[in-house]
Amino acid sequence: MNVQQMLKLGVSVVAIAACFGAQAASNGVTATITPEKSSLGSSDDVVVNVTITNTSSKPQYILKYQLPSADITESLFDISRDGVKVAYLGKHFKRRNPRIGEFSELLPGASLSQRVELSALYDFSVSGDYSVRYHTASLNLFNEAGAVEGRVALDAEVAAGSEIGEITSEPTRLWVEGVLPRGAEPQASPLLEAMREQLAGSLSFANCSASRQSQITSAVAAAKSMVANGSSYLNAGTVGTRYTKWFGANNASRYATVKTHFTAIKDAFANKAVVVDCGCTDSAYAYVYPNQPYKIYVCNAFWPAPISGTDSKGGTLVHEMSHFTVVAGTDDWAYGQSAAASLATSNPTKAIDNADSHEYFGENTPSLP
Repeated sequence: MNVQQMLKLGVSVVAIAACFGAQAASNGVTATITPEKSSLGSSDDVVVNVTITNTSSKPQYILKYQLPSADITESLFDISRDGVKVAYLGKHFKRRNPRIGEFSELLPGASLSQRVELSALYDFSVSGDYSVRYHTASLNLFNEAGAVEGRVALDAEVAAGSEIGEITSEPTRLWVEGVLPRGAEPQASPLLEAMREQLAGSLSFANCSASRQSQITSAVAAAKSMVANGSSYLNAGTVGTRYTKWFGANNASRYATVKTHFTAIKDAFANKAVVVDCGCTDSAYAYVYPNQPYKIYVCNAFWPAPISGTDSKGGTLVHEMSHFTVVAGTDDWAYGQSAAASLATSNPTKAIDNADSHEYFGENTPSLP
């Protein structure tokens, strides 16, 4: 076998391996995306149609909130303008570990299609060529056990997979004539920035009763304690079980990233105008709009949680604060302690970008060295 043949064989082996890897990550579930219009004016809504298809030979059980819907509550699209990532403007939740009833069944060969209006979810204010791709990924994306609502108890939690599940489409391109000229940068409101400076270091409330304000005040104090302790740990260069359990094997670059994150979270609680809104009635713990710091919306699961400890009120606030783009810009690759610990082992690069991993690192100061 000559060198050229060996190289061809090597390329083939890599291609086959990549194919099998993609199949494993997606479970044979594919996505396609088509825009309703490929050229839009500044007053046009950006609308796409997404189709999810099960190309495998068995039913797939997919987490409902990571499927396209008329009311999207997560960032399910990768969007760029002239090669620059476009900000997601929608909600980013801290959720409980998924239950059986939170998965949708997609039979072999079946598809689901959804019309999605993206204008309120992403920033299309600047003119340019946009690339739009459907993309969702997490350890909790698929329920490998294959159970759905009606087959087992609804309150049964689902164990996370051993690898990140992923559904993605090829990108589609469109032109948007925005309200700002091509090459401009979206600008924050000068009045809003001035108000933030005046209220730096404050805590205020919206839609909160007096008793709930008291609980939140205690939760913020707990959050401050968690991130101060975490920052001290990281500033000392400590690499113990507490770090490796949530962020994986020690690596200088990843360690520095986590350290930077905790410095920024600590600064946000100490020096920014934090607002907590109690009006949410969703079953989740809380959510934020990542590009609208520093307002945190707390939901139903927040109130029975302890002030500190695992999945606590204080930890929830740490989780949400890490989501803000100007703080740490974390994502949700895994929910729950078991999934977060698994993520640290299997993919530490994603673990240092996972909000729950930051929360559990902060919450577990008494138990892990």
